[in-house]
Amino acid sequence: MARLRIPVLAAFFLAFASAATAQQFQIIRAEYGYGDRWVDVTPRLRELARENERFRVSNEIFGVDPVEGRVKSLRIYVRGARGENRTFEFPERSTVDGSQFTGWREGNWDAIGGGFPGGGQYQIVRAEYGAGNRRVDVTRRLRELARADRTFRAGNDALEVDPAPGRVKTLRIYARGPRGSTRTFDYREGDVVDGSQFSDWNGGGFNPGWPRPGDNTGELNIISATYGARNRTVDVTRRLRSLVRDGRLDLTVNNSTFDDDPAPGTRKTLLVTYSLGGRQRQETIGEGERLRIP
Repeated sequence: MARLRIPVLAAFFLAFASAATAQQFQIIRAEYGYGDRWVDVTPRLRELARENERFRVSNEIFGVDPVEGRVKSLRIYVRGARGENRTFEFPERSTVDGSQFTGWREGNWDAIGGGFPGGGQYQIVRAEYGAGNRRVDVTRRLRELARADRTFRAGNDALEVDPAPGRVKTLRIYARGPRGSTRTFDYREGDVVDGSQFSDWNGGGFNPGWPRPGDNTGELNIISATYGARNRTVDVTRRLRSLVRDGRLDLTVNNSTFDDDPAPGTRKTLLVTYSLGGRQRQETIGEGERLRIP
């Protein structure tokens, strides 16, 4: 029996030490995605932490699929007891055990800090808002929000536009890292956008880059266009772009123009978003009507 005491005690202290070490990591933020497409899921992770100690990583539990067809991961950025930074990565379908982190159930997490992706290191290039192929450029509005406040909730009210009525939209922020790397940050409608992730947020000193053809020039640029009725629509962006002549667009909206009838027996509508002379506009033209730009 005496021989068993030392191994048993050693195992006990080893387990105790491991548990103590596991409890030393404090969550800073979390993101979910693949490659260069990551969504900030910190608010959602906090909700999950309050409900369960464990959960399985999936699109369903986070309510988003940043990259369809790819096996995504949940990255949890933490800080140790000595201030060291560390990243825990959980592939899709793996189990997250919250007992590894301090303040898991209480949501008592640290503020976003330096040394992590998004910790003030990424400079905003541009931003767009929408769903599917119905998206609008909201860089200018985002700059206004950045100058006024540190955080806001992504949505129609804050961004002053609803490019896809009836659908859950996403604010997508394109940013450039300190070494020139590019990255996108996605915020679903209702998510909180924390500007502390980006450099010069309050100053609104975004980096003008990744311009779309025709942006901030006198050229006509078709950003997006859809044709149809209700939930039966087709993307006709490429078709409209091919019809631009000498910086002008002049056409009659009908099935023949787009070589398609997405909603037979129903009067359809063309919704087009374009930029001209550095200003973005959106027009809705009914079937049989004429579209002239400029």
